[in-house]
Amino acid sequence: MVEKIIFPQPIKPITGQPEKPRSIPTGQQGSFAELLQDTIAQSAVKFSAHAQRRLETRQINLTAAEVERLNQGVTRAAEKGARDSLILMDNVAYVVSVKNRTVVTAVDGPNLKENVFTNIDSAVIV
Repeated sequence: MVEKIIFPQPIKPITGQPEKPRSIPTGQQGSFAELLQDTIAQSAVKFSAHAQRRLETRQINLTAAEVERLNQGVTRAAEKGARDSLILMDNVAYVVSVKNRTVVTAVDGPNLKENVFTNIDSAVIV
């Protein structure tokens, strides 16, 4: 049996202009720490005006650790391709726009009974 020998193709010289070095867009110049903080702030979950009113009227107070857990739940939903998610955390349900990382509303334990959540495509338990 005769094996076929394949020779590599010759390497062609690179033509054209060299790539220009990338620069930081205007308004984002600063130290790495500042850029990192800006990125973290942009990825943090936000609360709509409606959600803020619901949190106040239902006396739902979130600690920094709870907000971080909520943020992790939103990230998990985003990784699975969710658009609008119900996130259940400590007997409170949050409806979240995953794309905007915005809590739309919050419902606590007593108000959860016999409640129907619509316009969601996923649920996350954190």
